[in-house]
Amino acid sequence: MSAKHPIVVVTGSSGAGTSSVTRTFQHIFRREGINAAIVEGDSFHRYDREQMKVATAGADKEGNHHFCHFSPEANLLEELETLFREYGEIGRGKVRKYLHDPQEAKPYGQQPGTFTPWDDVAPASDLLFYEGLHGAAVTAKADVAKHADLLVGVVPIINLEWIQKLHRDKTARGYTSEDVVDTVLRRMPDYVNYICPQFSRTHVNFQRVPTVDTSNPFIALDIPSADESYVVIRFARPKGIDFPYLLSMLHDSFMSRPNIIVVPGGKMELAMQLIFTPLILRLMAARRQA
Repeated sequence: MSAKHPIVVVTGSSGAGTSSVTRTFQHIFRREGINAAIVEGDSFHRYDREQMKVATAGADKEGNHHFCHFSPEANLLEELETLFREYGEIGRGKVRKYLHDPQEAKPYGQQPGTFTPWDDVAPASDLLFYEGLHGAAVTAKADVAKHADLLVGVVPIINLEWIQKLHRDKTARGYTSEDVVDTVLRRMPDYVNYICPQFSRTHVNFQRVPTVDTSNPFIALDIPSADESYVVIRFARPKGIDFPYLLSMLHDSFMSRPNIIVVPGGKMELAMQLIFTPLILRLMAARRQA
């Protein structure tokens, strides 16, 4: 953790909705004139797309049918911790980009599914912002979580997470339902062992809970809308959070526990703006003092 070079982390599994939360943070950064160095978690995967296929096939031959992007050995967690530590100390570090599709790859003259070369974090940034799978990971070799100044978890209830993944992978990536189910089953052990524990280390958790039947996510025809959901927001450290103000601004919200506020799904972005803007400004004030 660092007052002079703060680190903000959004962590959650594939299909959880972390990208939407990231866009809200980007709105805050633009509005407040904050220069954020953006780091995508995919850029710290160990293997590019083709290498991952080879590594997965090799793991299967060895009897490891759970090797996936959730697995620590499929990621550069020690390098990610090094980035967080060095950025906190001197505001620098090594980063790269993962090129997901032809549009992202074209400016670099590379193939989709590959990484750009390692490069330095852009100088003179006000903070580092990370969004990905392992922002609060802790293993025997790496403790990524301890370096973050603000840790945010995004974790829909599991059936909703699967519905979102099914629809995204089928629509955007051309997968079949069977492909997605196989991926879910392969990932389950590492989801339990490495993804879930992160949400006990976060400072704020956002969990979307649908108010429609999601009991069989594999036959759901559509994703429950925001208006068909509530968002459960849990604060690990509620001291300093102005709950009466939040309740007055977020109509139809209520407190379910002393550190939890429940808001209508359609007000999730507003809730994030109200909660995170003062927290980010507090980090910037501490940075100026440092």
